[in-house]
Amino acid sequence: MKRDDALALLHEHTKTDSLRRHAYAVEAAMRAYARRLEGDEDKWGTVGLLHDFDYEGDPSADSHPMRGIAILEGLGYPDDVLHAIKSHAEYLGVPRESDMDRALFAVDELCGFVIAVALVRPSKSLNDVQTRSVKRKLKDKAFARAVSREDIVTGAEELGVPLDDHIAFVIEALRPIQESLGLCAT
Repeated sequence: MKRDDALALLHEHTKTDSLRRHAYAVEAAMRAYARRLEGDEDKWGTVGLLHDFDYEGDPSADSHPMRGIAILEGLGYPDDVLHAIKSHAEYLGVPRESDMDRALFAVDELCGFVIAVALVRPSKSLNDVQTRSVKRKLKDKAFARAVSREDIVTGAEELGVPLDDHIAFVIEALRPIQESLGLCAT
């Protein structure tokens, strides 16, 4: 699995900047967790890049992520990559068995939420986002209302990481790539 191939696949199926940026964020968080949990950084990063690559074409539960899984199977992606992507979709009922599975579920919703918090800061930068500001926004049900707070909490629990530590870890993982996420690096 080469990042260039996964990136080309993402760009072929995902045209909107917002969904591409989400994939970049999840990739960065997955790579960071792979380093922490002694996983294969390239494999985990690929899972992050491709977990939603089919979403833009048909985001319904009837199609996503199984349409993408069929494409990845045809390209010969390994079973553990396919399993991780399936297990991030709670409605499929696929158990999260590996650290890679649990990490994907744990970072997916949180990445989007952390970026949303940064975007409402005057600086539009992750440099000004702290764990406490993310937790404060989690309590505001009107803020980024499409993000599942339950999935964020459950993800940290399943990963075995305290929520505060998980939030701080994801913020730090995203800071080096914040310009590619549409944020300011200053």
